[in-house]
Amino acid sequence: MPSYISSNANRFYTALETSYGQVGSITSGNRIPALKLTVQQKLETAQRKDKTGSRTFPGQAPGGRRQTNFELQTYMTSWQKTGGNPGYGPLFQAALGAAPRQFAGGTAASSTAGGRLGFGAPHGLGAGQAVSCAGEIRFVAAIVDPSTVQLNAPFTVLPGTGAALGAAVTYVPATELPSTSVFDYWDPATAVHRLLCGAAVDQMEIQVNGDYHEFHFSGLAQDVLDSSSFSSANVGQLQSFPAEPALAAFDYSIVPGNMGQAWLGTSPTQFLTITSASIVLKNQLDTRSKEFGSNLPRSISPGQRSVTAAFELFSQDDDATKALYQAARQQSPISVMFQLGVAEGQVMGVYLQSVIPEVPEFDDGQNRLRWKFRQSRAQGTVDDEIAVAFA
Repeated sequence: MPSYISSNANRFYTALETSYGQVGSITSGNRIPALKLTVQQKLETAQRKDKTGSRTFPGQAPGGRRQTNFELQTYMTSWQKTGGNPGYGPLFQAALGAAPRQFAGGTAASSTAGGRLGFGAPHGLGAGQAVSCAGEIRFVAAIVDPSTVQLNAPFTVLPGTGAALGAAVTYVPATELPSTSVFDYWDPATAVHRLLCGAAVDQMEIQVNGDYHEFHFSGLAQDVLDSSSFSSANVGQLQSFPAEPALAAFDYSIVPGNMGQAWLGTSPTQFLTITSASIVLKNQLDTRSKEFGSNLPRSISPGQRSVTAAFELFSQDDDATKALYQAARQQSPISVMFQLGVAEGQVMGVYLQSVIPEVPEFDDGQNRLRWKFRQSRAQGTVDDEIAVAFA
């Protein structure tokens, strides 16, 4: 006898698409621990004005244009570096654009309190790329020479000569954006499964210091398919609804929201008084959905990118906090970096090299004075406002 389906009885997968709307292939390694996937599809209908001799609505003609919106939320979790990129990597690539940059690791030859890091061999890194060491992550602010880089901030424990530098994968912006496929499988196997094809991320939000670190993605999809009404005439270049991969071990750890580091300022200083923060990227997406001959979008077209940082902190009578306020008053750019997590394989970094901070709002409603920096926009030269990395 049929019964209700538990809202926890589903599994999510993501895969990058080689072209818009062409469904990617998935394995068990593409699984992500999503919190919620909301999909809404509506049909554009024009008002009928023909005279029918009656006040009764005669119905709409089928085949109207479809608009599909989605929102996906997931926790930050651990990942196995040997297994490739993080499971939710396709979503970050869809939000930012460029293919992930890999750093396989290396050996430190020297390091300074000013953030200069020397390697025992040519590093092959580029500006904005991440390196890690002993549960910490940093970004390359400048290339000094083939074996030396200037980091955005020093490691709190300087790597000694011969210290191992861990692998890291970095996601950076690009002018064009790829699309992803999002798979939603349910138990029992006879339930209705869903598949988002041509999913383009319009907005990405990284939330810092909640109960757990969270990632939110929302945007537009070409279509949503389901196992119940699937037809080979559907989009996605599929002859049948894709079967779920064989289930493998899905062992991951949730990263506590209070664990991490914050580095802010014209001369980056570690702030230990951050109470909450969020990084929001908006792509101002548009779709080719108004053209004659199709009821589905044909491609995506991103507009001007907007990256903003908002954070709150307890005010202190120290030079770093005063300098932050002065930078806001003078509209001087500062760098912003958040490290989420503190354990190897559970570390993420978000780096904004140049942010004009908004003048903070003073909140004296509690026992300690709190400063609230509202959405402060990041700037850059060409596709370099933000970098996101995992290590």
